[in-house]
Amino acid sequence: MLLLYNIALRLYALLLQVVAPFNPKAAQWVAGRRGLLVHIQATLRAETAPLAWFHCASLGEFEQGRPLIEAFAQQYPHYKIVLTFFSPSGYSVRKNWPGAHYIFYLPLDTAANARRFLDVVKPRLAVFVKYEFWYHFLSELHRRHVPTICVSAIFRSDQAFFKPWGGLFRRILGSFTHIFTQNETSAELLRGIDIRQVSVAGDTRFDTVVSTAAMLPRSLPLLEAFVADKAPVLVVGSSWPEDISVLAPPLRHMMADNIKLRVIVAPHELHESGLRQLEAIVPGQAVRYSAAQPATVAQASILVIDSIGLLRELYRYGSIGYVGGAFGKGLHNTLEAAVFGLPLAFGPRYAKFQEANDLVALGGAKTVETSAHLESVLRAWLQDEQLRQAASSTNRNYVLDHAGATAKIMAALPKEQLSN
Repeated sequence: MLLLYNIALRLYALLLQVVAPFNPKAAQWVAGRRGLLVHIQATLRAETAPLAWFHCASLGEFEQGRPLIEAFAQQYPHYKIVLTFFSPSGYSVRKNWPGAHYIFYLPLDTAANARRFLDVVKPRLAVFVKYEFWYHFLSELHRRHVPTICVSAIFRSDQAFFKPWGGLFRRILGSFTHIFTQNETSAELLRGIDIRQVSVAGDTRFDTVVSTAAMLPRSLPLLEAFVADKAPVLVVGSSWPEDISVLAPPLRHMMADNIKLRVIVAPHELHESGLRQLEAIVPGQAVRYSAAQPATVAQASILVIDSIGLLRELYRYGSIGYVGGAFGKGLHNTLEAAVFGLPLAFGPRYAKFQEANDLVALGGAKTVETSAHLESVLRAWLQDEQLRQAASSTNRNYVLDHAGATAKIMAALPKEQLSN
């Protein structure tokens, strides 16, 4: 099985090199690892402070790990932080994040790369966020007796760890000093395969969104002008074309019925074709954020966000939220909206997301499969203030009640070992 694992990784790297000329993300992945270990060694050669290594697959995992990194830096200020990413979508956005001293791509998981990386970094602590179970890195950390933890982990019974042929993957989990899971179901699955170094801490993303919501917001004059008439505001976050195809008919119908509603749409990816699709929802009623003016933006009904990095701040202007992705590969972050008390709607592919399941069960979120169903949900919330406020309170309280994972993890770290 280990031989197959090694072959699969090398084939994966080779495939990315083949498609790199035609795929920008693959090109970034390949270019980012060219001479990577030499670069890491040169960067860290003169470093004498103890290092703590935090690894995230991509941007979503970074947001989960961020509160823990910040808490660690505050409690152990004599440490410097090494942050690695597997994916270009995480590295390219956070490569200059000031909360870490060093930010790199993760080298490909080979035995030689793992040894060279750890020889240079010499971490006193290693933290893997949610996923990213790399055999050679974890085995080498275990061999060197480096405290290694996994945080915000979530497991499902259909994963390879729990299959009869999953021995290699179970050995990977056995390399962790401790695994902090999001829920008891995940912890029980691990105990069922004799992984005992496990406890339930929850999801650190709750801490991230609570902290973000509590921060004094910056002034966004365009948004404030757009919502100045106090009409209900639907914030559509991380939308894909499939989401807009479902959203467009209800919005057209409600605007034709003169239902007071403002719509803010933030697409997951910025492509001209996608922006034009958004502008065509209600022709003549949409304006792009980059082209809008505070004096005239209120004349539009739909504000299309064609800038990166605003979504978390947009939800505070909302009355209702729609979170994209669940008509495609999977639902995007619902907690960023829920913390502001927005009743939520999203598509049918959400089963892998514990918080989405919880919000649906509690009644604060609705899952929809058709435009007609979505329209009925939106009309109900718009027409019944009491119903909308009940869902709002449900979602906000759910997030606040589940915060605190960061403090639990920090309390469990080996303080004496880290302080030496």
